Amino acid sequence: MSDPIKHECGIAVVRLRKPLSYYKDKYGTALWGLNKLFLLMEKQHNRGQDGIGIGCVKLEMPLGQPYIFRRRDAKKDSMAYVFRKELKSFNRMVRKGILDPEDPDAVKSKFDFGGEVLMGHLRYGTSGEFDAGSCHPYLRRSNWPTRTLMVMGNFNMTNTGALNKKMMDRGQHPVFGTDTQTVLEEVGFHLDEHHTDLYHKLKEQGIDGLEIPSLISQQMDLPEVVRKSGESWDGGYAIAGVVGNGDMFVMRDPRGIRPCHVYQDDEVIAFASERVPLMTVFEADKEAVEELEPGHVSIVRRDGSQKTVRFHDERPKTPCSFERIYFSRGNDPSIYRERKAMGASLVDQVCESIDGNFENAVFAFIPNTAETAYYGFLDGLRMLRRQQVRAEIMDACKKGDLSDELLDKLVMRNWPRGEKAVHKDIKMRTFISQEKGRAQLVSHVYDITYGLVKENDALVVLDDSIVRGTTLKESILKILARTRPRKIVVCSTAPQIRYPDCYGIDMSELGKFIAFQAAVNLIKRANNARLLEEVYQACKVELTKPAEERVNQVKRIYADFADEEISAEISRMVYPEETGWHGDVEVIYQTIENLRACIKGPIGDWYFTGDFPTPGGFATVNLAYVKWFEGADGRSYDLPL
Repeated sequence: MSDPIKHECGIAVVRLRKPLSYYKDKYGTALWGLNKLFLLMEKQHNRGQDGIGIGCVKLEMPLGQPYIFRRRDAKKDSMAYVFRKELKSFNRMVRKGILDPEDPDAVKSKFDFGGEVLMGHLRYGTSGEFDAGSCHPYLRRSNWPTRTLMVMGNFNMTNTGALNKKMMDRGQHPVFGTDTQTVLEEVGFHLDEHHTDLYHKLKEQGIDGLEIPSLISQQMDLPEVVRKSGESWDGGYAIAGVVGNGDMFVMRDPRGIRPCHVYQDDEVIAFASERVPLMTVFEADKEAVEELEPGHVSIVRRDGSQKTVRFHDERPKTPCSFERIYFSRGNDPSIYRERKAMGASLVDQVCESIDGNFENAVFAFIPNTAETAYYGFLDGLRMLRRQQVRAEIMDACKKGDLSDELLDKLVMRNWPRGEKAVHKDIKMRTFISQEKGRAQLVSHVYDITYGLVKENDALVVLDDSIVRGTTLKESILKILARTRPRKIVVCSTAPQIRYPDCYGIDMSELGKFIAFQAAVNLIKRANNARLLEEVYQACKVELTKPAEERVNQVKRIYADFADEEISAEISRMVYPEETGWHGDVEVIYQTIENLRACIKGPIGDWYFTGDFPTPGGFATVNLAYVKWFEGADGRSYDLPL
């Protein structure tokens, strides 16, 4: 993705089903679980680089001994820092004779992360401050293990304001600024209520106080706690939590917006945001890794037993299509096939753009995330060319005109030519993101291979999506124009991004989308600026309606224009005028119909279509327009209290 947007988060959970001594005997280390947690997080490092957090709960710890632990950090290279620090602590205790690494019981009692329940989180922030205090997991302590709670997740709640108000109406004092705290306190409230009910029931039965904690653990109905907590949530989420007694849960939103996968055998139960990390880390076949079904919660009791139950009514599935287009690692077999299909589906539009002249065209991609789609694109081009050659040969045979000269012309010429024409300096991106003079340096993030492109060539490059168009205009097209082609064609494997996201991707400011800017330009050019005011007033009215009655008024901005008109305006807007180059630029977008054909199963495409899957999405899009019209900056995920 050429435009840097922050997105998603990554979760990793490792629940050991055997005593630590089992892993020491079989694998040579009592830290097998911690090692697996690190690998799951490392394999998902693409999902979060603002900071990380890890947590641990130890089972059956003696009274008076700590049983729950957490580390968080938001520094650069935070994952390496946190794990290195913990291992240094472990090795220091070994050197000082405090801990015997050959004794699993000593590892469990002395080392903070020598426990059976291990959790890890990679953060890409979409709300709150980007510091260690805003990293997951969040912890709610109590001197009752069955009221102590640690929570983390990949989520964004669209109705945080309403959830905070709900807590205030109870008499609670929520801390504003992050929906993570809201989720923690909501689950914590229902956990407290359930715990209190059980406690009084047991006391009324005359049960001795020393026996009550274990009986509460046995009788705790964690699925019911989860069900009550999730009743009022509006958003996309995959949330993991663990109670201090060792009972844990992993839940997924009822529409499956955020991903969650699970692997289990007799040694371990593990969860992750993506399938492939679980396959790799546990050397498992694809069939052994399952999706956690939307609207379901997986419960693992402290005895290691597991069950999955529904906690929410069934809803239509709308998993985030950006997982398939960009976010998830491309070595997942189904995602790999789908990305190749997305590239191949652009062939017809590209051929029309270059008049089918493959001989005078160079095909490349914007590194690095568009690479898989590029392979599919080249496959599609070659298949098309083979079909053309076959048809021409068959026609020549019928006419009796087949000759060596014609065969040479058909077979040896006009074949698609793929080249590594564009390069990206990853270190440069990291460096300039911290500089005030970023705009002056950004054009050097990309570079070209010189001598590949001739003046009569069309240069066709694939990107996986074009969100803001900033990098395209300020960097990519400037450097591509130096090759002096007759035409530059930029292809997006994603459709035009027209509407904000509110379920975990940092795409909520409407005015930053180049498709929206293009539509506004077309409206003004048509002397129809009054429409902008009308939509503004309509959006304000929508925000006063009950959540379930709202509609997306921003669709009216695009209603009078064909997709091709908006693409043409975008092409004009990103033209690198100051380069002195005078060729043509054309920006081509994937069609929504082709995207749906490429992705198997249901998809969520609200950022393209404006058809949001939850009421909170309609609040977001209307509020985003109001903020744009009024010139206000900032995210539009939630209505104020």
